[in-house]
Amino acid sequence: MTNPITRRDILKTIAIGTAAGSVLQAVPLAAAQHAHRLIQQEKSHAPYRTKFFSAHQYQTLTALCDAIIPADDHSGGAVEAGAPEFIDLLTSENKDYQLTLGGGMMWLDSFCADRFASTWLACSPVQKKEVLDLIAYRKSTLADPSLSQGVEFFAFLRRLTSDGFYTSEIGIKDLQYIGNTYLREFPGCPPVPEG
Repeated sequence: MTNPITRRDILKTIAIGTAAGSVLQAVPLAAAQHAHRLIQQEKSHAPYRTKFFSAHQYQTLTALCDAIIPADDHSGGAVEAGAPEFIDLLTSENKDYQLTLGGGMMWLDSFCADRFASTWLACSPVQKKEVLDLIAYRKSTLADPSLSQGVEFFAFLRRLTSDGFYTSEIGIKDLQYIGNTYLREFPGCPPVPEG
């Protein structure tokens, strides 16, 4: 009799794979989609309950995911795709993620408290954008090395948000991926324009 693969095994596989790079590059799509199915199963019975983040951190995570990939007229965004739940689930199984994301959110709120006397969530839209503009680019650390933790946190969160989005049903539809399909004949590549 073979040992069945457990939910924890799949989550650890995904978490280890994302530590090495993007889920889309290092972890089989089927494993990431399985994580999304686990989340959907839980949400079909009751509202999603966070596995790692506090209520405030989860609200911050959700707002950040929405800022990274907002919904548009073409498709839903990261929040609709379940990226916050995906990230929470992976983080609950990975100590490195817990340090990076938990520490990053503490840094974010501390930075905003020093600058605006409030948490990032309580900042005005203009203030939130100002902070995200600072931590969205690695070159910001050249002018202000104290931003390095925020820049690393946001880069990591941006990658996880993209992975959570593009491995979801909404993200796959957004890519307009139709899967491997059989072609009766291959018409070849289009001609190269002369120029």
